[in-house]
Amino acid sequence: MFEIAADDVPEEGSMTDTPLTGSFVALITPMNEDYSIDFEGFRSLIDFQSEHGASALLIMGSSGEVSMLTEAERHSIVERTMAFRPKDVELWYGCTGATTEASIAYVAQAASQGADGAILAAPAYITASRAEILQFFLDVADASEIPLGIYNNPPRVRTDLRTEELIRLAAHPRIKVLKESTERVGQVAQMARADTGISLMCCCNPNLGLVVPTMALGGHGLANMTGNILPAEMALLSRPWTSPTSADEFRDLYLENLPMLEYVYSRVNPVPVKSFLAAVGMPAGPMRRPLQFIDKERLQVGLRVAKQLGLDAKYGYDLSLAE
Repeated sequence: MFEIAADDVPEEGSMTDTPLTGSFVALITPMNEDYSIDFEGFRSLIDFQSEHGASALLIMGSSGEVSMLTEAERHSIVERTMAFRPKDVELWYGCTGATTEASIAYVAQAASQGADGAILAAPAYITASRAEILQFFLDVADASEIPLGIYNNPPRVRTDLRTEELIRLAAHPRIKVLKESTERVGQVAQMARADTGISLMCCCNPNLGLVVPTMALGGHGLANMTGNILPAEMALLSRPWTSPTSADEFRDLYLENLPMLEYVYSRVNPVPVKSFLAAVGMPAGPMRRPLQFIDKERLQVGLRVAKQLGLDAKYGYDLSLAE
């Protein structure tokens, strides 16, 4: 099996041209029962990811309910969680705002707190053109003091960048990560062939069909949501292929854990993940309304998979609710 080598871990505050590799986990936002932010829960979740091999965490992505957080909460989350940053895990923040100016301001605030980087998607709902979103990313990158990642996520934002735009963005010195969330394996291959020097990653949604080809074509890792539940497994699956045995090891681990990936994407995120973590005793809390916990029948699917994988023994999950 793959092993997580200590010398693969970036030093605190490191900013090099070496592409980020490994498991880039889109963390949930834990909340108290009154819907306020559970900062001690954040500390526990960050430590949990560090213990099990994550390379980086995305805080306040779509998995973190970012669209339902206030500006004050977003600023506070950056400030408070940076105080919990482990030496071996980079902390990146979702900094997309409703406008270019708002996004620049969110990135600047993250930079002021020492964030390792910021992730941007196209602003939601406006369904801007490809040319407009290309300029949006370039404008924010021009203003940024920290590395940026681009999340090409048409299922959520409608705008769908193509290879030519992505290659142009990758040439910007501040843009360091691409997370693909389309269904176009061909585009992943084109980006791999372009060898732009940035981290090539993809969403871990098994229904998109990108995970296996991305890693096989030289991808640097997986920008994933399933790592909230399977942190060590996703850390292994996210390691670049470096030996003749990598493909076989990856295949065996991927197929073993495929049922959990399917559960994670059985409803809109973060509903399955946060419902599962709350059910097994991890810091999670409620979701901001109108989101609600997953139905009992679907939750049982996830709990049964967890029991089959032995996650109670491995991670201390309370699976007493499993039927």
